[in-house]
Parts: sequence; C-alpha cells; structure tokens
Amino acid sequence: MTGPARPVRRWGPPLSGTELVTVLDRLRSWGPFDGRALLDDVAAALDDVPPSERDAAQLAERLRGLLARLVTISVASEAEQDPTAAQLVLRARTLHADPLPCGRQEAIAHLRRLGWTANELHDRLAAIRCLKEAA
Repeated sequence: MTGPARPVRRWGPPLSGTELVTVLDRLRSWGPFDGRALLDDVAAALDDVPPSERDAAQLAERLRGLLARLVTISVASEAEQDPTAAQLVLRARTLHADPLPCGRQEAIAHLRRLGWTANELHDRLAAIRCLKEAA
C-alpha cells in the first residue's frame, strides 16, 4: 500500500563552480605533513649557533607554517580536548600571529619560542595518537 506522492526537490550541486575551483586548487596544493622537515627546522631554531638574519626570517616563516598545520591537525582530530594540547594550540596561535621582532636577540628568542612550541605540540599530538612520530 502506498501513500500519497510527495514532491521531491530537484537535486542541485552543493557548491558553486567558483567554490569547486577553490576546493580543487587547495587539493592540488596540498602536501602531506612532513615530520622530518619539522624536526630539521626545530633543530635549526634551537641550535647553539643562531641562523643569519635572512635565514632566521625564512626559518620563522617555515615554523609559522608548520605551527599552522599542527593547529589544523589538532582541531581536525579534536586534540584540544586534551588540556596540554589545548594550551599548546593556544600558544601556537599566539606565536603564529606575532611578527618576527626587529632586534637580533629578540628575533632569535622568538625563533626559539616558535621551535619549542612546534616541537612540544608535535610531541603531544604523537603522544595522544593524533599524529605519527617523525623518525
């Protein structure tokens, strides 16, 4: 026995053409998280011999990008439910927004804070199984 016929809405795509192009561009530019690159940059930031000014600026940009990826991984895996991870995510967001200071000593100190935070957040995400450890 069948009931009265109900009207069916016509299907429409969930995204417009420009939105689909944006999604496609993001997929094409995506790359897997590189834990070894993170460890290399952390080591360079925390080394006893600080990088030159030019290298420090480039290193700071790479560390900011790595922090942004770690924060994205944290949010996607709901790692912020862990209090330690949540605190590290907050610190990462704050450091990501801070520009590299002008003075040499201040810039090196900021670079080291970026490195420590990236390393600690990476280690915490590995400890709570949101990320594989880097070799």
